[in-house]
Amino acid sequence: MIDLKKKCWREKVTAEITLAHLQQFAREAGANMDAGEIAAFLNEKGRAQAVWTHMMQAGEDYIKSTLAGKTIGLHTTGRSATQPRSVQ
Repeated sequence: MIDLKKKCWREKVTAEITLAHLQQFAREAGANMDAGEIAAFLNEKGRAQAVWTHMMQAGEDYIKSTLAGKTIGLHTTGRSATQPRSVQ
């Protein structure tokens, strides 16, 4: 039986990438951008929607692979979260 009082119990998962995260990613990529530049970058050319789409696809892929392999524990792909892949 599942203990509903446990902090790890979830009915949904919400993830976000904040401007602070994006600034860190930019620094790691060698770009020095302030919060205004980061916000403009995120909101240009549908990037925010694209990030959301990638996050949803990654979550779906993880759930499907976990269910298919009946994996217990944390699944790792060997890929950094800052390296996007193509979603078609």
